[in-house]
Amino acid sequence: MTAVGSGTAIDHDQVVRLRLAIGRLARRLRQQAGGEITSSQLSALSSVGRLGPLTLGELAAVERVRPPTMTRIVASLEEAGLVDRSAHPGDRRIARVEVSSAGRTFLERTGTRKDAFLAERLARLDPDEVEELGRAVVVLERLLEDDA
Repeated sequence: MTAVGSGTAIDHDQVVRLRLAIGRLARRLRQQAGGEITSSQLSALSSVGRLGPLTLGELAAVERVRPPTMTRIVASLEEAGLVDRSAHPGDRRIARVEVSSAGRTFLERTGTRKDAFLAERLARLDPDEVEELGRAVVVLERLLEDDA
């Protein structure tokens, strides 16, 4: 056991098991996208779909990648017809990215596959385990908060 931050005792084995389980689950969910685009592309497309039109700089910040990396990712998405890029009306050096209709369809299709995958897995659990996972989701969401 190790005390971290607030003094809460943290079991290192629990940390490792959580990291591995989340990583494996994330990989299985990415596989549900069908391998049509990379995980970085899917993440960027999902962010634009969730947050609305963004500049390349804003998207790079959201995805926590460098702007040149985001430029390449968006170029691939644009080539695949999943996003539309347009110049900012006030400053043509700034590009805004939004999800195209094909991109929305793609996100809906992959979301449906991922939801079906998770629903099928959850159906295998007993009701107490499903309830426990419901409580764990709240905690996992807190782990994702920037101030956490």
